[in-house]
Amino acid sequence: MNLAEINALGDRIRAEMAKAIIGQDEIVDHLLIALFSNGHVLLEGPPGTAKTFMAQCFAACLSLDYGRIQFTPDLMPGDIVGSNLFNFQTSQFTLTRGPIFTDLLLADEINRTPPKTQAALLEAMQERSVTLDGTRHALSSHFMVVATQNPIEQQGVYPLPEAQLDRFLFKLLVGYPDADEEARIVAEYGKRSGAQRPAAFAIQPQVTPDELSAARAAVNEVKLVDEVVAYIVRLVRATRETADFESGASPRAAIMLANAARARAALQGRDYVIPDDVKQLAASVLRHRTLLSPAAEIEGRRVETIVADLVERTEAPR
Repeated sequence: MNLAEINALGDRIRAEMAKAIIGQDEIVDHLLIALFSNGHVLLEGPPGTAKTFMAQCFAACLSLDYGRIQFTPDLMPGDIVGSNLFNFQTSQFTLTRGPIFTDLLLADEINRTPPKTQAALLEAMQERSVTLDGTRHALSSHFMVVATQNPIEQQGVYPLPEAQLDRFLFKLLVGYPDADEEARIVAEYGKRSGAQRPAAFAIQPQVTPDELSAARAAVNEVKLVDEVVAYIVRLVRATRETADFESGASPRAAIMLANAARARAALQGRDYVIPDDVKQLAASVLRHRTLLSPAAEIEGRRVETIVADLVERTEAPR
């Protein structure tokens, strides 16, 4: 697959998503970048902003197996990965696979389950495999997690540990639409009753598993010159050196930022990464990998503002 085909493929998926999703163009672009760079996405926003529905529509655009887990306080790790159950008829243990054995997994309200259950996703998200009773079971090479969480409520939620957050390529903030978009949403959905489903909008798959593999292979061929590599390293290291962050981003963040920049370049039809690719993705990659210092918290500073300042101050190649 060449870059022109990847660009056209991205446009088809955007058009298909636009049948049901009004606005949120930046979120859709990030979902595409994560898809082609083999990354995971965390969607954070208040209730009613179509986080779950957006993930469902995105899954409907892909010819991939789709699964959903509704995270609840009583969910156990075995409910996610599965377990070996004893079969009394055969007197043998039989593997019962959990919903994690799919291609695209919607982890809905992921922060409503305790950390021990959240941790069931760690190996799967990092290594595309799960281990049950000492036996490793490989997941699909297309395995991707799209998780949602509500940042407003404080009761009955369990904040994701840093190690869990670090597995996500992007943390995307899903905000409220502007007035015009909200009017279009009400006009469109106000005439529909009941739960909204992608099928009601005639959303059709736009990419096959083979095409997705070919697109990812093409993304890996996008050039990342030494000057841009050095720029990414300077930017990530700057998060560890500023007094505004108690903890900065790791080398994994730099690797993921480079991979995402490659995918963004390919979706725009370029076979090379430019500094603007890095700048546009920096906040989404770094916002969940940094911890504000006590002084910055007292001052009410936001991670996005600090990252933007670092991007502004870090010298980019010309």
